[in-house]
Amino acid sequence: MIVGSEDSLSLLRCPRTMAPLARVAPDRLTCADGHSYAVVNGKPVLIDFADSVLAEEEIARSSGGSQIARHDYGGLKRGVKRVLSPTRKETVQNVRRLIADLEATGRPTRLLVVGGGSIGQGMEPLYDHPDIAVLSFDIYDSPHVQFIADGHHLPLPDGMFDAVVVQAVLEHVLQPAQVVSEIWRVLKDDGLVYAETPFMQQVHEGPYDFTRFTESGHRYLFRNFAHVASGSCGGPGIQFMWSVDHLARGIFRSNAAGKLAKLAFFWTQYLDRLIPPAYAQDGASGVFFYGRKAPRPMTPREIIPYYRGAQKPRPARSGAEAVPDASGAH
Repeated sequence: MIVGSEDSLSLLRCPRTMAPLARVAPDRLTCADGHSYAVVNGKPVLIDFADSVLAEEEIARSSGGSQIARHDYGGLKRGVKRVLSPTRKETVQNVRRLIADLEATGRPTRLLVVGGGSIGQGMEPLYDHPDIAVLSFDIYDSPHVQFIADGHHLPLPDGMFDAVVVQAVLEHVLQPAQVVSEIWRVLKDDGLVYAETPFMQQVHEGPYDFTRFTESGHRYLFRNFAHVASGSCGGPGIQFMWSVDHLARGIFRSNAAGKLAKLAFFWTQYLDRLIPPAYAQDGASGVFFYGRKAPRPMTPREIIPYYRGAQKPRPARSGAEAVPDASGAH
């Protein structure tokens, strides 16, 4: 259930000082420390522009519009998109588990969606649930957000949310660790986080694409959270399909050629069903992490034994003969 924009106003804070905000005009909010923020299309723009890739004048000029072209797929295009990019079964299972964990609290809960300008694949059940109040933001305005913000400085108080979802977002921020730290801050004690992030994917959204993570790297990014579940979210078959797309784009200098090539090889994504999880993890197109806010972080020494891929070193054999060096000595 999406929270109304006006209902969310009392929850918002100044992204610089965390002071409460007050409306001083229909298009302006201020805090007690003197910082002022515009309201565009009824949505507060709560960004510290001195520490953001976003420009205040551009948001004002575009009335909060997206910095890149975003497509609204319908009709035949929607059908083709579903063939090329169906909802991942891992996403469906993890969202179902997240809802069950929130229901287990026995009370209404509050969930934050980071980068919620569009409803992510498989996330609809969270929005439809009557006892989950969804607060959402992005760096542009859309019908699905209550405010515009930069994830590096969440304009929200500490310990407000029971859960946070961040799907296909962390590759688009300059400092993912800072964003994850902010997520930890706004979660209640024992709060839940669910993240999906690319590993072996080509650049998308052009200049707003910065980072990729292996499954182990993703786990360590969320080192301040206790592990509940993690793994690949889209395996080597999907990654191969996208690689064919970009190979054709490059050879023919044509996005349309890439789409046709991708359509011709759409079936390779179903090969992921034949790949064991350990091998899928090492060649995944994306990875997921589901965790719970923890009082103690994972240590650097813990990340090596955590690795769950197919390249684990074999244990040394007891009593094995020493391997001679180049001189023949033992």
